[in-house]
Amino acid sequence: MLPPPSAAPEEGSAVCSFTSGDVSFRVGISEDRNRRCRRVMEDTHSVEMNYCGVPGQGFFGVFDGHGGRTAAEWCGEHFHKTLKGCLEDNQGKEPVPEVLKQAFLAADARLAENKQDHSGCTVITALLTRKLYTANVGDARAVLCRGGKAIRMSYDHKGTDQRESQRITDKGGFMMGNRVNGMLAVTRALGDTAMKEFVIGLPYTQEVDLCEDDTFLILACDGLWDVCDDQTAIDLIKNIANPHEASQKLMKYALDNFSSDNLTIMVIRFS
Repeated sequence: MLPPPSAAPEEGSAVCSFTSGDVSFRVGISEDRNRRCRRVMEDTHSVEMNYCGVPGQGFFGVFDGHGGRTAAEWCGEHFHKTLKGCLEDNQGKEPVPEVLKQAFLAADARLAENKQDHSGCTVITALLTRKLYTANVGDARAVLCRGGKAIRMSYDHKGTDQRESQRITDKGGFMMGNRVNGMLAVTRALGDTAMKEFVIGLPYTQEVDLCEDDTFLILACDGLWDVCDDQTAIDLIKNIANPHEASQKLMKYALDNFSSDNLTIMVIRFS
């Protein structure tokens, strides 16, 4: 995991780069507690280069905690290890999106072992090879820039979604104020053991072949997306070559537009 260097523990940024053969990318990360609205920082993130010992392969994750920081902290430290184990066990027998689903469910099961902790976290992950694989639960989001256009690579699992709310009620739960059982705004997450019957850990996945028109990927928690639509985010940073500066630009936009949540923003620029 790449820890963001910072003078203050809740706010900081980092940048790293990697090149191997014809795979090359640079990563910029910015995070902010958003002290105007939040007393604690519940987000974590993870970046792994040469992932699983494969030159040029990268893993990236943003974990947005709620109800406490425990679930997000566990994912920041262990999710990439869980996925690695699933990939090694699979040995190419099943496609990567199916392995991602296995990893999410395995991580969810591990979190459920601590029955005294009811924290949870939304998750957005990306596995980058010569292809891009994404998986998410909740409303953390991935957006790809292709030829200057925003391509969403995730699905918002929220109480406002008719299919998700129908799934909850079919299971015997109820929706109140677009919240699961009147409590939680997201309908899928890791953790949330007290509501696991309804708030499941099965992710939405996507797989795309990267092409010359693909220039960068944004991974961020809903602290950004609550105040910024996909295309606006792309337009704000499409001409910023440095991914650290790009992540800072998106951070400033979110804060200037009165985001009320913790913020973690990751920009992965392809070369």
